[in-house]
Amino acid sequence: MDMRPVSASGGHCDALDQALGAFRARAPHTVDRWGELLAAVLTGGGRLLAAGNGGSAAQAQHLTAELVGRYRDDRPPFSAIALHADTSSTTAIANDYGVDEVFARQVRAHGRSGDILMLLSTSGASANLLAAAEAARGSGLHVWALTGPAPNPLAAAADEVLAVDAPSTATVQELHLVAVHMVCEAFDAALERGWGAKGRRRTDGAVRATEAPAAARGAGSGPHALRAGLIRRAPDDVPRGGRRHE
Repeated sequence: MDMRPVSASGGHCDALDQALGAFRARAPHTVDRWGELLAAVLTGGGRLLAAGNGGSAAQAQHLTAELVGRYRDDRPPFSAIALHADTSSTTAIANDYGVDEVFARQVRAHGRSGDILMLLSTSGASANLLAAAEAARGSGLHVWALTGPAPNPLAAAADEVLAVDAPSTATVQELHLVAVHMVCEAFDAALERGWGAKGRRRTDGAVRATEAPAAARGAGSGPHALRAGLIRRAPDDVPRGGRRHE
C-alpha cells in the first residue's frame, strides 16, 4: 500500500479526474449540436459573441480567437467577438450605465437575430451575464452557457447550457477550456462535412454556405427554439443558486 501523503497538487488532479467522467458522458451530445449550429450560423454570415468575467473572460476570448484564427487546420476566418476585450467600450459603459450593462449593451450593438451568444460563468450567477442573456433573447440571438453546477440562474436564462458538476471553481474552468476545444473541433468537423478541409464550398450535395442544416434553418432563438426542439436543455440542467460570481 502506498502510504505517501496526497499532495495539494495531487488532490487538484483527483478533483479534475472525478469531474471529467460525468462531463465526458454528457458533453459530446451538447457540443456536437453546438458545432453544427455554429457552422450554419457563421458560414451564413452570422456572428458569435462571447463573454465572461475573470478567468471565464479568458476562456471566452480563447474561443473567439480559435474562430477568427484557426483551431487546428487552415480554414477561412469567421466573425467572433469577445465582448470584454474592448476595454474602451466596457469601461465607458460601466461608467455611464453601470457594470451590469457592460455586455448587454454590446449585445444590442453587435448582435443580430440568429447570431449566437456564448456566456461562460463558473457560478452561473453573474448579473452582467444574466443581463446579456436577456438582451440577446430580446434581440433574437441563440444563448448558450457554460456554467458550474446546475441549477443556476444563467442555466435558466440560456437556451441551452453545458453545466460542469464540480465543487471547485478551478475544476469548472479547466473543463470549460476542454468544452471550448470540443466546440472548435465540432465546428471544424461540421465545416469539413459541408465545405471541405479548406473551407471551400462543396459541390457534392453537402451543405453550402448559404444553406444552413435543417436543424438550424428557421430555428430562431430563445423560447421559440426550445419549443421547436431545435435548442435543447439537458433535463438535469435547471437552476440551483451559484457560488462565486465569475
